[in-house]
Amino acid sequence: MNPARFEATYLIETPLDPARVAEIMAGEQSSGTFTRVAGETDELRSRTRAVVTSVAECEHADAPSLPNAWLAKKGIGGPWRRARVSISFPVDNVGANLATLASIVAGNLYDLGEVTGLRLDTITLPAAFRTRFQMPRQGIAGTRALTGASDGPMVGSIIKPNVGLSPQETAALVGTLCEAGLDFIKDDEISADPLHAPLAQRVPAVMAVVRRHQDRTGKAVMIAFNITDETDAMKRHADLVAREGGTCVMASLNWCGFSAVETLRRATDLALHGHRNGFGALSRHPMLGISFQAYQTLWRLAGVDHMHVHGLQGKFAQEDEEVVSSAKDCVTPLSQGIDDRVLPAFSSGQWAGTAQPTFDAIGHCDLLFMAGGGILAHPGGPAAGVASIRQAWAAVAAGQTLTEAAIAHPELRQALAFFGRSTA
Repeated sequence: MNPARFEATYLIETPLDPARVAEIMAGEQSSGTFTRVAGETDELRSRTRAVVTSVAECEHADAPSLPNAWLAKKGIGGPWRRARVSISFPVDNVGANLATLASIVAGNLYDLGEVTGLRLDTITLPAAFRTRFQMPRQGIAGTRALTGASDGPMVGSIIKPNVGLSPQETAALVGTLCEAGLDFIKDDEISADPLHAPLAQRVPAVMAVVRRHQDRTGKAVMIAFNITDETDAMKRHADLVAREGGTCVMASLNWCGFSAVETLRRATDLALHGHRNGFGALSRHPMLGISFQAYQTLWRLAGVDHMHVHGLQGKFAQEDEEVVSSAKDCVTPLSQGIDDRVLPAFSSGQWAGTAQPTFDAIGHCDLLFMAGGGILAHPGGPAAGVASIRQAWAAVAAGQTLTEAAIAHPELRQALAFFGRSTA
């Protein structure tokens, strides 16, 4: 790859010539506008203009995906042509500026009058450019080291009820989950610093329980405290977690923003658990928004260590194929020769029975497998829920079916009988 340029690919829909629209996109996001202006010399254009590297037409659409007043005013109708477009941008147009990088690859492109649909699909970066941004501080290897989970999936759960528990009640629940044998416990994304359980009280109460558990068992459980807030507050919360011996904090990425997460990354070595809540608003329409590959690329440049990908056969709208490709994106280096992989975090409707399709699809155990009801609602209790998930993953990794493994493992047998009824 040319070290002086990075590339973005798009899916576009337009009633116009896609090649012409691609050139408009390249000009709009670099040195041009709708017409040539004073000062836009040939030398400047050759140095700073984005370049269209490919245009490949796809199937046409019967109707526009999105309304467009600009086309309506001009009386321009279909056919609605779709195309995959690749555009190469000069690195020097950006520098080490993540917010501007996002503005260039996306930004005003979504508002162009020439399109009735536009989706940012992928971002590809040269290695020298990638290293100018933040890196994960812990990633997969660091998270394994901090939790002592040297092999197999890291098994986690979520504090439920999401809100309403006092600091002491939260700590008691964390104690129960630690005793159940978890590697990882996280706050829910909607519970950060509420009046009934402020972080100033909740973090010390929870970490006292975690430290006692570690002293007694030798097991260090990672707690992802939700510190989503404005930037200075997040830094204070992270400092508190570190003082109390914690190893992880969580942030709702979309609502904190790139700059806040970058600042947090520079301020702490704690594992940064990136929660993507709100991603559906950016991704669910097939002709609008941003794909997960491009999305996770930008957030990995902010320095996150874990990324949510949802779960197979889960409760959310994504197809299993999208979950699988998202998990594969997380463990794919952004640039050749750089290990900046992050831990894919599976959640939403997960239980022992979803271990098989997950392993079959991704073929490895470098992941965080989180279950709420799949652990807490297990008929044998939380410890049996955790055991059932570990038994399931050990079985599939060994090439054994869950039905076969359940003969020797009552916890797995209970899980298959109890949860299998509700998913049949």
